[in-house]
Amino acid sequence: MQFKFIPLAIALAFAGSAGAQEVIKIGHVAPVSGPSAHLGKDNENGAKMAVEDLNAKGIKIDGKPVKFVLQLEDDGGDPKQGTAVAQKLVDAKVNGVIGHLNSGTSIPASKIYYDAGIPQISPATTQTKYTQQGFNSTFRVVANDGKLGGSLGAYAVGKMGAKKIAVVDDRTAYGQGVAEEFVKGAKKALPGVQIVAKEFTTDKATDFNAILTTIKAKNPDLVFFGGMDSVGGPLLRQMKALGINAKFMGGDGVCTESLPKLAGASAVTGTVTCAEAGGVTGEEQKGMDDFSARYQKKYNDSVKLYAPYVYDAVMTMAAAMQQANSAQPAKYLPVLQKIKYQGVTGLISFDAKGDIKDGSLTLFNYNDGKKTKQEVIK
Repeated sequence: MQFKFIPLAIALAFAGSAGAQEVIKIGHVAPVSGPSAHLGKDNENGAKMAVEDLNAKGIKIDGKPVKFVLQLEDDGGDPKQGTAVAQKLVDAKVNGVIGHLNSGTSIPASKIYYDAGIPQISPATTQTKYTQQGFNSTFRVVANDGKLGGSLGAYAVGKMGAKKIAVVDDRTAYGQGVAEEFVKGAKKALPGVQIVAKEFTTDKATDFNAILTTIKAKNPDLVFFGGMDSVGGPLLRQMKALGINAKFMGGDGVCTESLPKLAGASAVTGTVTCAEAGGVTGEEQKGMDDFSARYQKKYNDSVKLYAPYVYDAVMTMAAAMQQANSAQPAKYLPVLQKIKYQGVTGLISFDAKGDIKDGSLTLFNYNDGKKTKQEVIK
């Protein structure tokens, strides 16, 4: 009998092939450069935590072990860069996309993903148009601007007693959209409310003296800002410097742990009311608290805003793949449309348009420069 000796490297390759993992590639897009980079990095961290947790579970799909990997991309919060990144992910044949953060990048990118048949779950996009384009591949895990801006408008006049309101937006899809919905909500709740000023700036502006001088002359009791904290913070700082004593309100874009640093602690304390496009109560709060503690331990930093929603978006997509026994977009997309997943941010399921069902809001204010939860609005 003649024995053949197989080189060790080849033997190990054969042995490893039996347990080879199928790679499932998830694209993640957020602005990790530009003025909202701190929020984009928060999103990335949430995605990384989710993928690490999935891989630690040793998940099998259709009886085969799988490994989830992230393809991280930066859209800089710029629509053109966003569409270029979207095409890059399509060309890379990703199994799904988590992102984008900004409405202005999510909306044009969503057409590219739809044409390629790739599911997209945004953890942060609130502009109503995003899910009103007729794309069956488009989802979000947060409430839209109709809920967010409309509820803030009603709260401003109903609970805060605002009668003279100035509105500023940054002309982005998100900022303009949430400001418009805020005005609608305020007028519906109090038809006699006065919108004494409508001003706009840009998402890169730093000097607001001209518009604030105009606003000061109108003597509003509340200023609503549609935009992100990188602009809202300096705007609030300059309001205080000019002696504008009005209350300040904004949506999820300004409702961050970073706002006191950007505006100054004294400018936010007792002045700001803002809302996150999500929220949990009762027993579900423990899941959010546990996530925040894990995040703090892992990154030596606090959750800025969207990380829990990114985490849930990844987990929801993976759950749909498991239930469909396939990571192929065409096979798991119908399951995703009907999914019910209990995440750290609450129960996730989608309506026919891809909006989260029963989306809630959490109102916050700032005490001694610290973001403080007020109440959850269902």
